[in-house]
Amino acid sequence: MSAEVIRAGRAALGIELGSTRIKACLVDADDPSRVLASGSHAWENRWEDGNWTYALDDVWTGLTAAYADLVADAERRHGVAPDTYAALGVSAMMHGYLAFDADGELLVPFRTWRNTTTGPAAAALTDAFGVNIPLRWSIAHLYQAVLDDEAHLSDLDHITTLAGYVHEQLTGERVLGVGDASGVFPIAPDGASYDEELLDRFDALVADRSPALSVRTVLPRVLQAGEPAGTLTEAGARRLDPTGTLRPGIPLCPPEGDAGTGMVATGAVAPRTGNVSAGTSIFAMVVLERPIAGIHHEIDLVTTPAGDPVAMVHCNNGASEFSAWAGMFTRFAAAAGTPLDEDGVFRVLLEESLAGEPDAGGLLAYNHLAGEPIAGLDQGRPLFLRTPDSRFTLANAMRAQVYGIFATLALGMRVLEAEGVAIDRMFGHGGIFRTAGVAQRFLAGALNAPVAVGDTAAEGGPWGMAVLAAYLGHADRPLSTYLTNAVFAGAEVTTVAPDADDVAGFARYLTRYHDGLAAERAAADAI
Repeated sequence: MSAEVIRAGRAALGIELGSTRIKACLVDADDPSRVLASGSHAWENRWEDGNWTYALDDVWTGLTAAYADLVADAERRHGVAPDTYAALGVSAMMHGYLAFDADGELLVPFRTWRNTTTGPAAAALTDAFGVNIPLRWSIAHLYQAVLDDEAHLSDLDHITTLAGYVHEQLTGERVLGVGDASGVFPIAPDGASYDEELLDRFDALVADRSPALSVRTVLPRVLQAGEPAGTLTEAGARRLDPTGTLRPGIPLCPPEGDAGTGMVATGAVAPRTGNVSAGTSIFAMVVLERPIAGIHHEIDLVTTPAGDPVAMVHCNNGASEFSAWAGMFTRFAAAAGTPLDEDGVFRVLLEESLAGEPDAGGLLAYNHLAGEPIAGLDQGRPLFLRTPDSRFTLANAMRAQVYGIFATLALGMRVLEAEGVAIDRMFGHGGIFRTAGVAQRFLAGALNAPVAVGDTAAEGGPWGMAVLAAYLGHADRPLSTYLTNAVFAGAEVTTVAPDADDVAGFARYLTRYHDGLAAERAAADAI
């Protein structure tokens, strides 16, 4: 059956460019809960000339490698190599700045979401727009370039996101899914386009410094989930599959950001639901019942892929520091003559953390490899702290590390709580949730809300993108209805309610964590 689905081109392909891996996921377009094959390729950002970046050559090296890995997996599992699909979709890290001239040449190195050099621009735009504009948003990067009188602006033709760039290379269409676009520029209340009034305000702001710049002409067109977004061209097919096997003509859905695919991957697109995506960064998305009053620098106002309003708490630093600790223990196990693979080490450390004290025994772990605006940090310095009377055990140390992943997120979520935003259930996804009952339980304690993890939790964004691609053929119904009835109807979901001891213990940890941020700032200043 699966072989015939692939052979007949009835599968949907989703590709996501994450922070450390480019992943591809193939599903049955008629039953997207069925994963048919997957592929991946590891890559890393670079710190070059004061900028976090990825080279565009690495984008295509990684995409072709991940796609080839998926094709090989399909052949191993089903005995058939795909050459066409019912639909295809691309997602990637949101935000950042990719600026091109009229010939499609990159004008400055890609500035990713991780950069925190746009403070003056973000503050000025927040004041002018009356809505929070975070440092990582594309419009903040553009306005900072204006404030800095950057030479490349004289040649600027358009800007886009990483997903938008790849999509344009594959189809020739300069578009963005509304979820990705909502991290570029504020979206209008109808959820279908950029806010026209704010577009006018931006042009007025730059009129003196860059009179030739019109923001409407440089931004990609906005599409909602289910709208056609072009077809795979001959040149696009060759870029993705240099072997020449992949056929052109495949319809593509709108390119999306990793926040949108996280919502889809957890089915959290209805009001009072939300999800937490934990990877290199960590962010929470909560679908709103009503607008939020006031401006909060901790909260982004973005949208679902269907254009519904969402409050986003985005932290630049997620599970990378925990992964570094796991790497050290992986080497220790090998040196001790009892080697464990990476997954085995993660499992042992996470399960050991369950034996830790509810407040991690007085230990503190800061996971800040990069700057963290919510915590007021321009730079990151990973830090592990304890006092002489702290209980320094492996269990407490690992519990502190997991708490550290969620701590800055919890600071932002407290703002939503104060705004009266109600959450019935949060969904967790990402690799840290693969070890059952650990990160899920601690997150429930951190948020004081039930946390659900489904059997697709580890599939994450690439699977969510494949689902959005499959939705192209079912857009006659709302996305939320499609997800409920066609994707998650038979899904196995485990929900963990917050434990009272965990809630109280994490609250004590978070108080110390907040107070200890002064030490984190001092470390960045001193080292």
